[in-house]
Order: sequence, then C-alpha cells, then structure tokens
Amino acid sequence: MSITLNHFLYLASALFCLGIFGIIVSRNAIKVLLSIEVMLAGVTVAFVAISRYVTPDTIEGQIITVFILTVAAAEAAIGLAILLAVYRNYQTVDMSRFNLLKW
Repeated sequence: MSITLNHFLYLASALFCLGIFGIIVSRNAIKVLLSIEVMLAGVTVAFVAISRYVTPDTIEGQIITVFILTVAAAEAAIGLAILLAVYRNYQTVDMSRFNLLKW
C-alpha cells in the first residue's frame, strides 16, 4: 500500500479539526495556544504534501512551511507574553475569568 496525497490531506484535516475542537472546548488559555499550534501543524502538513505531489520539482510548499513555522514561533512568544501578563494580574489562565478585552 502506497501513501497518497489523500492520506496526507486526511491527516492535515484531522490535525486542523483537532485544533478547532481544542479551541472550542478549552477554557485554559495555554491549551488554546497549543490548539492553534496544532492547527498550524495541520496546515503545514497540507502545504508540504501538496507541494510534494503536485509540483515535486519545486520547493514552494517547503518555503511556505518555513514561513508558517516562523509565524507560529512569533505567535507563541507573543501569546505566552500576554498570558504571563494576564496571569500576573488575575492569578489564573482560565479565559472565562478575565474579560478585559470583551465589550
């Protein structure tokens, strides 16, 4: 049995849906950040697989993946910095306890 593009796209879809599920279900802000990272991993898998199977001679998918990883690292750093500041003020990372950014 060979691994086809569909297998990778199923994996990418599963990772993305798992990330969405984590965002919807979780009240913990750290879990939400990790769920966003899982969603970005799913997108990364899709880009690399499509690049490998559709245009195997070019590396656009890998370049976009490196860009996504860079953005994900910056997003994680900013998100953790915001969480640290919120934790210092509220002593919790439960998103239902702080409503500073809500209308």
